[in-house]
Amino acid sequence: MATTFEAAKNGILTNGNHVDLKSGQYGLQQNALKEETAETEPTNGDSAQPEEDVPEIDIEISNVVCSFSVKCHLNLREIALKGTNVEFRREQGMVTMKLRRPYTTASIWSSGKVTVTGATTEACAHIAARRVARQLQKIGFKTRFSHYRVVNVLGSCTMPFNIKIAHFSEQYRNQASYEPELHPGVTFRIKEPHKATLKIFSTGSITITGAPSVAAVQCAVEQIFPLVQPFRSERTAAQIEKMESRAELKRLRSAGYSKPTKKLKTEIDSEDDDEEEEEDESEEEDDD
Repeated sequence: MATTFEAAKNGILTNGNHVDLKSGQYGLQQNALKEETAETEPTNGDSAQPEEDVPEIDIEISNVVCSFSVKCHLNLREIALKGTNVEFRREQGMVTMKLRRPYTTASIWSSGKVTVTGATTEACAHIAARRVARQLQKIGFKTRFSHYRVVNVLGSCTMPFNIKIAHFSEQYRNQASYEPELHPGVTFRIKEPHKATLKIFSTGSITITGAPSVAAVQCAVEQIFPLVQPFRSERTAAQIEKMESRAELKRLRSAGYSKPTKKLKTEIDSEDDDEEEEEDESEEEDDD
């Protein structure tokens, strides 16, 4: 498997990387890039000329959906009895199987078709699909891993500005549809070079669905950026503070907190202060 730096060179998108929308290259914060920049810095004391501000956008891949076939009939009851981490959904006529590594969920039908959801990269989706096929083989089915393909990639990003979506939808009526009574965002459809559907919101948030690959998500963002840039509007201080609080909330959730709210944070701080006051009082009593 290629490293993050090598993957970026090959045009493969990974979570947390910056996309330079002008050159189409990645601004990875890796040691290799730091070494290259250190070598190119002037050593004679002359100050380098300031470069033009280049927008950098974080594209987060939240779900990669893939499907494959095992080319044999599957007895769902037998899978439910002998399989691990499975659930038989009789009403829907399928069995769901969950994996921990990578954390994904597979939907298994009796016809032999399997759909895997929850992966964050194409490589993880392929590994999860192979492991599901292996689990079915261990149960006793003569499975053959075939017809594998990525059917949908869900990604999201946030533009560094707000967007006047009403004016944007009027400018691109053929591709955009805006119904504020039904949905707060603009639905923008891209057909070439890759099909994708974008949900554009006034806060600058964009959700990409229906892309056939992770590279198609990057291509959709690069294609939509010059279209929405003329309709930009500056954010207020309250909006910036709200976005920062959401980012902090997301970071705390990824760290393992179930409900990392500001109220919880203030309660933790108050508990620490009470403990310090109790320790100070005990020290004063010992001195007396």
